[in-house]
Amino acid sequence: MVRFRWALVRVTAQQGHQKDRRIDGQQQVFELSTQETIAQNLAAVRQDIARACDRANRAADAVRLVAVTKYAKWEWVQALAALHQTFGESRPQQLAERQALMPTAEWHLIGQLQRNKVRLAIQSAAMIHSVDSLKLLQRIALIAGEFGGRPQILLQVNVSAEESKSGFTPDDLLESWADVIVCHEAVEIAGLMTMAPASDDPENARPGFRVLANLRDELRSHNAAVNTSISLPELSMGMSGDFAVAIAEGATLVRVGRRLYQGLG
Repeated sequence: MVRFRWALVRVTAQQGHQKDRRIDGQQQVFELSTQETIAQNLAAVRQDIARACDRANRAADAVRLVAVTKYAKWEWVQALAALHQTFGESRPQQLAERQALMPTAEWHLIGQLQRNKVRLAIQSAAMIHSVDSLKLLQRIALIAGEFGGRPQILLQVNVSAEESKSGFTPDDLLESWADVIVCHEAVEIAGLMTMAPASDDPENARPGFRVLANLRDELRSHNAAVNTSISLPELSMGMSGDFAVAIAEGATLVRVGRRLYQGLG
């Protein structure tokens, strides 16, 4: 009888997501399946979110993970959907197609929305993160009436004043807040969203995230003064490289893509 002794089973990201097994002293290497790789990556991201919440004295369930699928192959999305159900897509057309294929998942639109795609976005997205102007908000409010519901939206704020990014400036949003409130009857304004400047150092994102949180607090004060019901519970900020900093500054939604698909071709 041949007996097999498992002396070592380990997984190392440095080896390209492989299983290194020694069987009776002989090394054999097996590639992880797509499902196994994604499960590992998702577990690592969730653990980092939980640790960041702990450091910030926040409950772990105070932050939701939006798994970004813009560059993900459909088979990867399917594998991830066995473990996670909230996704973020950048393009309205692809969001609509994927939502139709996976209608039980919660799909968020996180990319730029043109006014001629509003109807498609309202039909397919559970939340629109990228409402970057008053005109777009007003268009969404108008079209929403056709569907008899109140779509959830986030107002995109360009906290870094970068010309390459769209969005309200903080001053613009404060000045137009009375017009924003008018749209709240047709649209659920759930909070604010921002994108930090690109940087290798996550700490460089902190000032922008803090600006967004402070702006939300200031808008809440305005709401209390005029007795509106807009509580702005959501702050969508932080991506693969800086979500821990975003959580420390109050993020409730973090948008992570790259880290979930590490080790896949």
